[in-house]
Amino acid sequence: MIMTSYRQSVAAAALAVALIQAPGAALAQTGPATPAAPAPQDASTTGDEVVVTGTRIPVPGLTSSSPVASTSEEQIKLRSALTIEDFSTAIPQLSGGVRQGSQGSDAFGAQVLELRNFGQSRSLVLIDGTRAAPFSFRNSVDVNAIPASLIKRVDVLTGGAAAVYGADAVAGVVNFILNDEYEGIRGTATSRLSVQGGAQYGGSLMLGTGIGDRGNLVIAADYTQRDGVRAGQRDWAATPNQTIPSLGGVFTDVASGRRFGFTDDGAFTTSPSATSNISASYPLISPLKRINVAALYKYEITPQVELYGRAMYTNARTEETGTPGAAPASVNRTVAISATNPFLTDAIRNQLTFVNGTAQVNVSRSLAELGLITYATERNTLQVQTGLRGPLTDAVRWNVYAQYGRSTESSLISGDGLVANAAGANNFASIVNTVNIFGPNRPGLAAALGSTIDGFIRKRDQFVTAGTLSGTLADLFSLPAGPIGFAAGVEYRRETASINQDSALLSGNTYRQGVQAAYRGAFDVIELYGEVLVPLIHDTPLIRKLDVGGAYRLSDYNLFGTHGTWKVEGNWEVDRNLRLRGTYQRVLRTPNFGEFAASTSSLPLNSLVTVDRLKPRYGGDPCVIGTGNAAQCARFGAPAVGSANSSAPGYLTGNYYYGGNPDIKPETGYTTTAGVVFTPTFLPSLNLTVDYYNLDLRGAVGVIQPIAAITSCYITNPTAGNPLCALVTRNANGTFADAFVNNQNLGRLLQRGFDISAAYTLRADWLPGKGVRASYQGNIVTSYLIQANPTVSAVQCKGTFGATCSSDGTTLVQPDYRHTAGLGWLLDKGVIQFDWQRIGKVRSSTVGSTETLPAQDIFDLSASYDFTDVVTMSAGVYNLFDKTPPRVSTGGVFNTFPDTYDILGRTIGFSLTAHL
Repeated sequence: MIMTSYRQSVAAAALAVALIQAPGAALAQTGPATPAAPAPQDASTTGDEVVVTGTRIPVPGLTSSSPVASTSEEQIKLRSALTIEDFSTAIPQLSGGVRQGSQGSDAFGAQVLELRNFGQSRSLVLIDGTRAAPFSFRNSVDVNAIPASLIKRVDVLTGGAAAVYGADAVAGVVNFILNDEYEGIRGTATSRLSVQGGAQYGGSLMLGTGIGDRGNLVIAADYTQRDGVRAGQRDWAATPNQTIPSLGGVFTDVASGRRFGFTDDGAFTTSPSATSNISASYPLISPLKRINVAALYKYEITPQVELYGRAMYTNARTEETGTPGAAPASVNRTVAISATNPFLTDAIRNQLTFVNGTAQVNVSRSLAELGLITYATERNTLQVQTGLRGPLTDAVRWNVYAQYGRSTESSLISGDGLVANAAGANNFASIVNTVNIFGPNRPGLAAALGSTIDGFIRKRDQFVTAGTLSGTLADLFSLPAGPIGFAAGVEYRRETASINQDSALLSGNTYRQGVQAAYRGAFDVIELYGEVLVPLIHDTPLIRKLDVGGAYRLSDYNLFGTHGTWKVEGNWEVDRNLRLRGTYQRVLRTPNFGEFAASTSSLPLNSLVTVDRLKPRYGGDPCVIGTGNAAQCARFGAPAVGSANSSAPGYLTGNYYYGGNPDIKPETGYTTTAGVVFTPTFLPSLNLTVDYYNLDLRGAVGVIQPIAAITSCYITNPTAGNPLCALVTRNANGTFADAFVNNQNLGRLLQRGFDISAAYTLRADWLPGKGVRASYQGNIVTSYLIQANPTVSAVQCKGTFGATCSSDGTTLVQPDYRHTAGLGWLLDKGVIQFDWQRIGKVRSSTVGSTETLPAQDIFDLSASYDFTDVVTMSAGVYNLFDKTPPRVSTGGVFNTFPDTYDILGRTIGFSLTAHL
């Protein structure tokens, strides 16, 4: 208690001193910036503010030591972008993450970015260099909360940046630079229509004005609507084997064993099918309705003090299937049918055996009348920031800010119902003689059993305040090669989260939701950080400029202890043609709320064969399939080879338990980058960069999914002492009982590879227009090792697909090559652009599988033209040749991986902008 009070006092004092004694305080970042298009130096300048993503040192002309890939406002416009997803999928360093097709995700319709397949909690999202507001229980950000119309540029820094920006910047940083200097009025209407069905449309209005000659105010409002798409609207998404219990029902007279039922069309039969298939009606793409409102401001109070900040609010409404998947509720139980039941036909009555006026009948049927499982989620995201900044001297600036963010979500679950009433009686058994249960499409069932459930109510709060001094020591001294640059500051951050559910979810009294757990948590951290950049040599043979630098951050967490992260870097400009750069860093990620605070929840274990998104987590029983070690199978009492169907729901009888771990520790690791920048003077429009990276994360937080535990236990490490065997238990008859997948500090993630970027503009008198521009951004993964547990060997995951090689169970494709290449014809008043996106060939990560998915090539053709000084039109055809996603035999969602591959097909985009 004393420590908590002390920490809060320190934080309050830091903020108060910064605000009262402004010239003596400073901001943790140079504040919201408005950069021009990225220059070769990677620096952006707004007035006296200089921003380089990856450092806090505001030195004009500073070159970044870390690889930074930028997406410009023009590129976003050419994509007819309404959401971040509309253009982020073309950035090679960004892997799948959570997208519009991520059905069954616990993100409930959010879009989440993920760098390098390292997991969504290991990529830090910034807005103008400061943290964006997170949502839910992870450290991730719903980037739907960022209005695409306000974005000036997006910087993707890969290779880690924990010493500069703090925890979570393990795989890198995505920094959204907003346009805070716009002046005028701009309105845009945009639509994106898929030729196979599916549409997205919306508009934006932006107003910007100068405040005298001392400041600027920008206000923007966006509206976006996306229509849902059903699986039946895509031929490749047909899933004939994705069955549910019979729509009409299968009824077994217990006394005689006679079976009867109804077809999907309602015809009575004594040889009923046990299953039906309605997967064509399952959602493939989530609908979205979103409103964004934002304000950016800055005002010079005096020449030494500028007020700045932002306020952003988003209301997003989505519908998706939630963790249980879309499959409707079902029943399989024995009930008492009365001889006076008014719904008994003669055909039914002849099949039943009545004793004392009742017949015991086992009923197995879907409750599709209740509808598909649907989570209707409303998410409100708010972030407000205000700060003061200014020059302390000609060489030193100060900056201080405070920001608060809150995300609230509520999800109403439809398509489900309560199993038992308040008295404990089974609801279905109670209504079998008053509601018609025989045959499909019985509307009385929905009225009697259906119930809208107040599902998940999730809240997330974040408060950050910081102060920084930054600049150079030129006022004191300069080295022969120039002044030493520096940044130093203090930051306080507090985060809280809570998740509450309906009592039916807490008690497991629903058909499809399992047992959920409410929880709350909080943590805070006080951090001291500093950076230094030392110019060593300049203007000598072979050394036009040589800088070295470093950064250190000391973080004191109330829950996770005290940790230090650091960075050393170097920048060697050989001459005007060649520059070498490199970094070596220690990075840190603290556990998110789901990992350290969550109580244990559960789903039926058979969800791993009935829910599409969960299917990659289970691959059958090797002992039954015949791929398991015979001695190990016998040791654990497994059924004999071929004696059962281990993929049937009845083979998985228990529960799938998941949740947090209060003893979990932060992840730590080391990242290395080394690169070359080639800007030949003999070809002045060419810019080529090649950067090597090495990401090595130890004690990675995660879970061992059943497929990995079973494979290790019975195939790759079939020993009696293998600890992974205990994670999936067996019943007395050998079938699988329960699976335990709680978060742990597991093994290691190690990825190596290269990022390559090239751009060249050819300008010649014989070319019409202003010239031709060629560009290329590519990522090559040379090695990606995932060690799920220190007791097992690492698995080589580069160029694979499947849950075995997913770092967090979200992104299931790990290609070893991706690129986006473009060719643009620059006109006097516009541009015509042709782009080629490629995702390399991948193989199955399942042991023993030889399945491969071919490389995927997507081509886009787009154009933008200024018809007048007022009107600009942009249009494009995306996925020009209507390429379908690759088909996977098992482990995918609707036969593919919507987290990685384009599932819309050929899409036509159109955008009309008027600006005054």
